[in-house]
Amino acid sequence: MDKAPSINVLGQALQPCSLEPMTGFFRNGSCDTCAQDQGSHTVCAVMTAEFLALSKYLGNDLSTPMPQYRFAGLKPGDHWCLCAARFLQAHEEGAAPNVNLAATHQRALDIVPLEVLKLYDIEGKS
Repeated sequence: MDKAPSINVLGQALQPCSLEPMTGFFRNGSCDTCAQDQGSHTVCAVMTAEFLALSKYLGNDLSTPMPQYRFAGLKPGDHWCLCAARFLQAHEEGAAPNVNLAATHQRALDIVPLEVLKLYDIEGKS
């Protein structure tokens, strides 16, 4: 699996998203991607209760622990490499989580416009 260049949506080196919980398609803590990453796990999102509820409702339960996969379940405040299309869907539903642009892979822009991502930039929320 050849990783796409580790560049973020700002055109800079991709920063880590989360090591605790360990995230990313490659489970390396970064939202790196490759051709095999069908879901484009490229958006470094900060989980909220609202988003986790929406995701569960839509069939992707991210909050329930699954020890067989060494997955403790996500809680509000956790950073996670989210599928770009799910982020866009959450935006359209009014339930999108904040994002860390420095840790969001440039391939997210294939699905989500930069202007939309910037609406949820954690740097602008502090």
